Amino acid sequence: MEVLRGKVVAISISREKGVPKENILEAKVIEGFGIEGDAHGGPWHRQVSFLDTYTISWMTSVLGRPLRFGELAENITVDVDLSKVEVGDKIRVGECLFEITQIGKKCHHGCAIFQRVGKCEMRRKGVFTKVLKGGVIRVGDPVEILKEEKLNDGK
Repeated sequence: MEVLRGKVVAISISREKGVPKENILEAKVIEGFGIEGDAHGGPWHRQVSFLDTYTISWMTSVLGRPLRFGELAENITVDVDLSKVEVGDKIRVGECLFEITQIGKKCHHGCAIFQRVGKCEMRRKGVFTKVLKGGVIRVGDPVEILKEEKLNDGK
């Protein structure tokens, strides 16, 4: 199994959907729910979102202004290249375990993030997960991307 490693750069939450998230130093992650206090928590497939620093740097250059972590409404910002992940891969952050359920999302033009920023890469680069194992995560925690072994059927 291939493992990609990095660390948590930021953790961000908001009480309502579609708005920039506020940065926090640590968060309680609840199995089958998401991050305590975040509007995206619940019994669905997009409980916790991830975005990498490479995408934020690219967005900064496109917009011509700095973006703060959480401004694109991501929950966890990491310094691991997420362009290599696939649905089914796992992400371990500290003691927590997440499963990737979706990459990208439909972004409606009425979205408060799109209206405020003018562009949002969560629609192409955002990684959405469900929580398999909860616990506490902190800025600086190690991140491991556990790539699922793909069966080769000889075709």
